[in-house]
Amino acid sequence: MERNNLYPIFLKMHELQVLIVGGGNVALEKLTFLLKSSPTANVTMIAPFFREDVKALAKTFEIKMYDMAYEESFLCDKDLAIVATDKLSVNHQVYKDAKRRNLLVNVADTPDLCDFYLGGIVTKGNVKIAISTNGKSPTTAKRLRQFFESVIPEDINQMVQNLNAYRKTIKGDFEEKVSALNKITENLIQK
Repeated sequence: MERNNLYPIFLKMHELQVLIVGGGNVALEKLTFLLKSSPTANVTMIAPFFREDVKALAKTFEIKMYDMAYEESFLCDKDLAIVATDKLSVNHQVYKDAKRRNLLVNVADTPDLCDFYLGGIVTKGNVKIAISTNGKSPTTAKRLRQFFESVIPEDINQMVQNLNAYRKTIKGDFEEKVSALNKITENLIQK
């Protein structure tokens, strides 16, 4: 049986510098996904052409945009790159340049040229769930996202805040604290 060996992490996108190469539909999808999850992300975009809806979204979130062809110098001081052009030669060049600089890179719809995938994400307040199908089926990730959005209660954030406040009042060692919190939260998963 195949296994998903990806390691999920949650990045502080407001502390990282992201380059998106591309200005069309796929770039819009990647930018929208990123900003939905991390509205304060530091993003720079470069493309010889930007769709009007890309420009509008970028303006709303104060995204730096450069209306020109890709140049390797745009990777300076970047932490990761997302490549979303319809030109295979540009996609491969950005990938090679990024790898030479030890940057993480995602080339849209090209799993072999990805260090990471952009999976489905469910966010309700402080609760965030990431869903991955190992790059095999974005549609499945989308359906699972929709399912989790429908079953996670809207007031989950209040519960998380209450548990955080309670956690600070618990006395004892680590095991005693974990035991107390487990007892309170066990009803979350009962059928």
